[in-house]
Amino acid sequence: MTPERQRLLLHWRDTQRDRRQFFCQREAIETLIWLTEVAPKKFSDDIKNANAEANPGLYRLACKMATGAGKTTVMAMIIAWQAVNKARRPDSKKFSDAFLIVTPGITIRDRLRVLNPGDPSNSYQYFDLVPSDLMDAVHRARIVITNYHAFMLREKEHVSKLNRQILGGREGEKRFTETEGDMILRVAKELTGRKNIIVLNDEAHHCYRHKVGFEEEEDLTGEDREEAKKNAEAARVWISGLEAFERKLGIDAIYDLSATPFFLRGSGYPEGTLFPWVVSDFSLMDAIESSIVKVPRLPVLDDAVQGELPKFRDVYNVIRRDNPRALPAKGRGKQAKSAMDPQNLPHLLGQAIEALYKHYETVYGLWEKEPDLGRPPVFIVVCNNTATSKLVYDWISGYEITEGEGDKKQTRVVKGALRLFSNVDENGRWRPRFPTLLIDSEQLESGEALSDDFRRIAGREIEEFKRELRLRGDPRNPDELTDADILREVMNTVGHPLHLGADIRCVVSVSMLTEG
Repeated sequence: MTPERQRLLLHWRDTQRDRRQFFCQREAIETLIWLTEVAPKKFSDDIKNANAEANPGLYRLACKMATGAGKTTVMAMIIAWQAVNKARRPDSKKFSDAFLIVTPGITIRDRLRVLNPGDPSNSYQYFDLVPSDLMDAVHRARIVITNYHAFMLREKEHVSKLNRQILGGREGEKRFTETEGDMILRVAKELTGRKNIIVLNDEAHHCYRHKVGFEEEEDLTGEDREEAKKNAEAARVWISGLEAFERKLGIDAIYDLSATPFFLRGSGYPEGTLFPWVVSDFSLMDAIESSIVKVPRLPVLDDAVQGELPKFRDVYNVIRRDNPRALPAKGRGKQAKSAMDPQNLPHLLGQAIEALYKHYETVYGLWEKEPDLGRPPVFIVVCNNTATSKLVYDWISGYEITEGEGDKKQTRVVKGALRLFSNVDENGRWRPRFPTLLIDSEQLESGEALSDDFRRIAGREIEEFKRELRLRGDPRNPDELTDADILREVMNTVGHPLHLGADIRCVVSVSMLTEG
């Protein structure tokens, strides 16, 4: 046991500290420390065998932690443990002061900036994770935070396909595409020159090699097949990027943190199979019983029983089976006008949303009576595709409708069906601050520009957020920020006073908010 490790462990267990860590956070870091420092040989073969098929050549350890249990804090504790020991023992190969943190999207990447010790709100000082005399070691660490999309090899030059073929020579089209070295220099220039880096994977269930000899599952159809392809492609890009870092810089260890560290559909493994390299487990039930995370709610007022389960439990599939044309089958595109009309929202879907809303309305009333409770809860609606999300969003928040023809044509604003979430006030005018937000673009997470379609739909909200930035006297020029930057800022500050997302009470999305 190193003296530095002992000091950190005693510091984290100090009951006199104002900001103490949850026992599950200490359990996760202590397990990793024990396997690394105390018993590295005893279980090394078992861990290598567990990684052999899905992560050949990589050494991964996973901590299963329920969403809300504080994965970010555990990441900070890992960085502190490694960086402090490396600073005191620079020649030791057991520790590292170079860290690559990989996230599933830009929204989470931006939230994890608190792992940078130079950030004003950094976790090390906010949670008092490191004794003051050891903080210099953390400040010397090199930390890169990125989203896995950055691992995709990009074009170095924009050249037409014909010119590529003519000018490519022996290299062909690869001549105009980044090499692995180019990609690493772009993503993590700060880590070049360092060896045996530490990788922290956030929401690590998106990262693995598919099963050897895997063939596409024949029983998958439609959206399920499309989802499986997306999962497989994301996993391939993520793991390929880490393999490139291993070849060029060397990776000492990969620490995975996820509420759901299991194989997804399309991996070649049975869906939901736990990663065999999981070494600690703090489940959602444990977190709920410990009052660490919120209690999930289901529509308890559902008496529309179908078979043994209430219909609300699987509302989209029930609607699709009973009336295939009731909801848009795919994302926004050339949908029939009737399928996109919020006035024609399927009754069963409206019932399901209203059942949960009634409970929210009651709880929100308690929040208004007790101002010391802080920010009120946020209502999240997850839809099956982007067309449905727009339909539900309009129904909840309000929309414009055009009536009449020719010279008599006029536009009328219809208020939302749910009073607390309506972006339209009682007088039929758009509110200056919207309580409901639509976020469903995968491009928002990958870092690509928003599509014209989504920018058109969210145009009013984006302009409102720009206006808000100007009123707040924000030093950033709203006109220089991209639309995606602004929407990510809103998402990262939902419910935070004096920020863009302060007044958001309801978020309508597709799948980006379903982690964990």
